[in-house]
Amino acid sequence: MSIETWLLFVALSVLPAFSPGPSLLLTLSNALRFGGVLPIWSATGNTIGMAIIGLGVTFGLGALMATSSTAFLVLKIVGGCYLVWLGIKTWRDKSSFEMTSEMVKLPSRRGIFLTALGVAVTNPKAIAVQLAIIPPFLSDPTTLHRDGAIMAVTYALMCLMSHLSVVMLSSRLRGFFSNAKRMRYLRRGIGATFMSFGAALAAASR
Repeated sequence: MSIETWLLFVALSVLPAFSPGPSLLLTLSNALRFGGVLPIWSATGNTIGMAIIGLGVTFGLGALMATSSTAFLVLKIVGGCYLVWLGIKTWRDKSSFEMTSEMVKLPSRRGIFLTALGVAVTNPKAIAVQLAIIPPFLSDPTTLHRDGAIMAVTYALMCLMSHLSVVMLSSRLRGFFSNAKRMRYLRRGIGATFMSFGAALAAASR
């Protein structure tokens, strides 16, 4: 893959990488609710998930998803149910910035990471995006896997940049949401949005 081709891929990937979706909302939620390093683990989980999807597209998973109605149906139902469950969990959460670590137990880094990873890899729309932007650049069969891996990692790192941008911006809003009532409204708003994402995903067609 030439540097010119790679730069073209980067340019085409900016919009989808920085577009809001369930994964970005999850990182925003973790950044506003917990702060510290936990949202970094959320961003990392999504990054690994995006890399897995990109490699899957390169090595044939994307073709399966594009041609198998059953595989698409199963994944969208699993992904939709997962987002609805996450929305209910967020809605019912009792965390508040005013609470100390003795009063409320923060989620583990592993839990945050695995949740973000799960949201990423069970989203068929994320697969569809990479299925749209990666294969057109795989023109040389002799370097197909190498080029696909480069693009998968590139796109994943661009998604990481978008998530870290959200984390940095959200740090300016944490003071506003330190009020328990505002935090409750935030949790419920984010929870409802997750549930809406889940319902829309489960009802989505190709």
